[in-house]
Amino acid sequence: MSLRVNRKETVIYPDINRVFARFFFNGEERAEMLIKNILAMPDAQVDVLLMQTLREFSKRHRSITGIFKRHFQKVKYIVDRVNTGKNISEIRKLLIGSYFTMEYAVESAALFNPSIVKDIDQSGLQKGEVRVILSLRATGEGHISSLVFRSAVIDADNNVLVQEPANHIGTAEVIKDKLYEKRRFISKLKDMEVAEELYNLVLKGLPDKFTYDQLFSVVNKVREGNHLTMEKQKVLEEFLWLAESHTEVRFSLDTDLSERVIFPISQYEKNGIEDARFVKFTKDNGDFTYYGTYTAYDGYHILPKLIETKDFYSFRIMPLHGKYAVDKNLALFPRKINGKYAMISRIDGINNYIMFSDNLQVWSHAEILQQPLYPWELVQIGNAGSPIETDRGWLLITHGVGPVRKYCLGACLLDLNDPTQVIGRTKEPLLIPAENERAGYVPNVVYSCGSYVHNGELIIPYAMSDFATTFAGVNLNDLLDEIMS
Repeated sequence: MSLRVNRKETVIYPDINRVFARFFFNGEERAEMLIKNILAMPDAQVDVLLMQTLREFSKRHRSITGIFKRHFQKVKYIVDRVNTGKNISEIRKLLIGSYFTMEYAVESAALFNPSIVKDIDQSGLQKGEVRVILSLRATGEGHISSLVFRSAVIDADNNVLVQEPANHIGTAEVIKDKLYEKRRFISKLKDMEVAEELYNLVLKGLPDKFTYDQLFSVVNKVREGNHLTMEKQKVLEEFLWLAESHTEVRFSLDTDLSERVIFPISQYEKNGIEDARFVKFTKDNGDFTYYGTYTAYDGYHILPKLIETKDFYSFRIMPLHGKYAVDKNLALFPRKINGKYAMISRIDGINNYIMFSDNLQVWSHAEILQQPLYPWELVQIGNAGSPIETDRGWLLITHGVGPVRKYCLGACLLDLNDPTQVIGRTKEPLLIPAENERAGYVPNVVYSCGSYVHNGELIIPYAMSDFATTFAGVNLNDLLDEIMS
């Protein structure tokens, strides 16, 4: 390819020093024994031990005592069960909470698969600059992936200046319906056209009011104890999606963007929140919100989910329903097309599809958009973020997998009014792994979850072999000319 692609100097590396304090629990039996031992400690020992703990960890976390209090509340039911009736001091409660706390290095293994959107706050900038928000997949111990953020400024010369992250990080307050009413749950399942035979199979094992964990347990028992078709197993997953549809996470207004970590919340994503593709979505009335699609992973199953925010402080998390809300690689268009939401997907793991829907959460129709065509993409193709609107069409950055499972980036152009029509596509890769980018957690990979146009240049943040993140730029008009040649 004769097209010139400029690699930027900025690299975002994972930092093993970025830790947050998460809840630590080793099971009911061990927790009960531990709590009994702490309750048996003399007051003087409790005082000294807590002071030592605070001295060691208070500088590493914002309000470590607040964290200990929250973690104490999570085991209070065990404390109440084993306590013989004597009062428990606040100091002892904090000490108990500390024993049920662990530090987690959120990006100790990798920081990769970035997406990029324009920030609401554009104050204090020089002419030709823009402030953007980067979302990244951070991976730590156990290969658990979280969603983290960075703020960056792209200057007049299209250099990417990433703000240094804050010293502290933390997880959000989780706002979630704790109890579900069976009557209302059945009503929603009927709206989703779930067969009565199937929902009775699950709900008969639940009380009139039940928790998410109770539902999760029953669904797994039904799945394991019955010979269900793949379609019925897919419907079972929708029970859990429905239960998770009212989840919201909220960060304090005094947190920096880089402090906000969305760690897996439910059991159905306990092994990771993967590859968020954020887009600034403009509504019919001109208002906007940010949507991100991501993959929830529990170690066995993957589920696509949608996250919504207007300010990157409060996030609403929703399940995606429908026959074609499957697999990874979902990317939402930044506005409706002909009155419908539109999404790029890869429902068979090989080809690019396009989907349209009247309902943002329900995707029941899909048609093939692209098949692998060139040697560098013959294994599979997929999107590398949401389509970008240009005056010549929808620009879709793609990824392709070729020999020795090498990932490259390409591009195609879709018709503005009918994006089912492919105007053109790059015959050769736009970006391939450079020699110094080939080593990492997954070798020989360049991958992106979103790009941004600034000062006539397409800025592509991309992951280097699933380890760190860097940037490349290409002249937009030159790229469009190349696609259409």
